[in-house]
Amino acid sequence: MNIAVRRWSDLPIEVRTNLVARSETDISAVTASIAEVMEAVRTRGDAAIREATKRFDKVNLDALPLAASRAEIDAAEKSLDPTVRRALDYAIENVRRFHEGQVSRGIELREVRPGILAGERVRPIPSVGLYVPRGRGSFPSMLYMLAIPAAVAGVPDIAVVTPPGADGTLDAACLYAARVCGVHRIYRVGGSQAIAALAYGTEEVARVRKIIGPGSAYVAAAKRIVSGILDVGIPAGPSESMIIADREADPFKVAIDLIIEAEHGADSSAILVTPSLPVAEAVAAILPELIDELPEPRRSFVTQVFQGYGAILTCGDMQEAADIVNEFAPEHLQIQTQNPWETLSLIEHAGEILLGDTTPFSVANYLAGANAVLPTGGKAATYSSVSVRDFVKYSSVVHVTASGLEEAAGHVVALADYEGFPAHAGALRKRFGRL
Repeated sequence: MNIAVRRWSDLPIEVRTNLVARSETDISAVTASIAEVMEAVRTRGDAAIREATKRFDKVNLDALPLAASRAEIDAAEKSLDPTVRRALDYAIENVRRFHEGQVSRGIELREVRPGILAGERVRPIPSVGLYVPRGRGSFPSMLYMLAIPAAVAGVPDIAVVTPPGADGTLDAACLYAARVCGVHRIYRVGGSQAIAALAYGTEEVARVRKIIGPGSAYVAAAKRIVSGILDVGIPAGPSESMIIADREADPFKVAIDLIIEAEHGADSSAILVTPSLPVAEAVAAILPELIDELPEPRRSFVTQVFQGYGAILTCGDMQEAADIVNEFAPEHLQIQTQNPWETLSLIEHAGEILLGDTTPFSVANYLAGANAVLPTGGKAATYSSVSVRDFVKYSSVVHVTASGLEEAAGHVVALADYEGFPAHAGALRKRFGRL
């Protein structure tokens, strides 16, 4: 295949708009088509889940419970290749160490004025449903990226939904990771029907207070539909990545890293931005051979990405490159420049920022410690990566002493009178008759 090198400033506005929007366009397009499935699950429960799974996933769950049994998890653990199990243990420990640093304990009060103390108390949310995709592969890494911060936060009820295989079984590595991470239940259901089940509750699937996790355009659309009745976490749709490179970048390393996120699916986004035309052209020349080496269906996925939401873009200088990145606000950003720390200062919006050509997306995806579940669709401009903070809530705590109240009373009365709230003012006037 031939991959064009295009200059950002020369692109027609509609091409720019499509690249920036990426898979958000797909998500909007499928929202109406899944509404019927969501309503069926809401009204008919497990029967509708099994029908949808048979229809969309071609899997018959009629003879299977939706939740995995302890025996099933035991068997999965025994069947797992020891090399994979050791890798999971290594990665899980790294991710746990990182997230334990985010835990906030107890109540921290600050004396904002003498006698006026204000602070916050942190408590875990009561229940959460974690969505782990499987349609284009098995993703135990997504499971532990979601489950570990939930467990570290102390969530007492953690459920996982993930699509079953063709025979109705669940991925062995996901079952093992779920056990190690402290997941309480794992269900063999995916797609929009899984989101509906978690949101509305069914005979076998308990309703949760929050749903979080990445998925296809259908899953992202389903979360939007139920967002009015529960928290659906960060917008995490199809994968997307950008690399910003200067003239010192190694085109081969840029190319091998550029296809990492692209192999997730045809609706992924993979974009190189560089002020160096020679680097851009060299990467474009290397990519076809790298793509041809991939097995199916990954080869087709990456090919389709570079026919859709993928691009090699040139620009005037590093400042313009950073401006383009900030406009995209990508899920994953890698900086392959001579001084990545200096380039970092130009970046405002990205879900994660990987510094240097020795920090490929794959290392961060699996075991660097920082969470790899990130906002997509440009939402990195306002959302953050998944963390312990996604699984806790904060209550404001205030204590005012007698002396503090006496000092503040006159100011409260003045403001309450101005806003027209006599009961507000009266609560203090009646305490202090002199006001």
